[in-house]
Amino acid sequence: MENAAAPTTAPRLPLSARRATRAFTLVEILIVVVIIGLLAALAIPAMTRVQRNAKVTRFVSDLRTFSQAFEAHASTNGGWPPDGVPGSFPTGMTGDLKTAAWSGETSLGGRWDWDFQQFGVTAGISVHRPTATIELLREVDRKIDDGDLSTGNFRERSDGYIYILEP
Repeated sequence: MENAAAPTTAPRLPLSARRATRAFTLVEILIVVVIIGLLAALAIPAMTRVQRNAKVTRFVSDLRTFSQAFEAHASTNGGWPPDGVPGSFPTGMTGDLKTAAWSGETSLGGRWDWDFQQFGVTAGISVHRPTATIELLREVDRKIDDGDLSTGNFRERSDGYIYILEP
C-alpha cells in the first residue's frame, strides 16, 4: 500500500507567541480596573455636586415663580389668598399658579404650602417637611437670602421653611 498522505498540521508557535495572541494578562486587566476606578472616583463627586446644584436651582426657580404669582394675585385682588394646607392648591389661585407644579413634591422633598397670617408673618410660601439635608437648605438660603436659616426672608418654621413675601 502506498504511503497515505500524512495529515498536515499547522506549524507550532513557541509558547510565548501563543500566549501573546490569546488573551490579556492579569496585570493588564488589573491596570484597566484601577484606571476605571480612578475615573469613577473623580466623576462621582462631580455628579453629586451637579445634582445638588440642580435641586437648589430648581427650588429657587419654583419659589420665585410662585412668589410672582402670589404677588400678582395680591395686586389684582387687593389682598393675599386665605391660608392653605400643605400640598393643596391655594384658594383663588386657579389662573395664577400651575396646579401640577404646586401640588407635587418640591425638589427638596416635602410639599409646598401657602401661609397667610401664620408663623408670625403676613404672607409666605413654605416647604412643609422637606427631606433635604440642612446643608442643602443653607445653600438655598445663601442663594436667595442671608445664608442664616434663623433670620432673613427664608427661614425655619415649625415642620419646614418659609419664604416671607410680607412680614
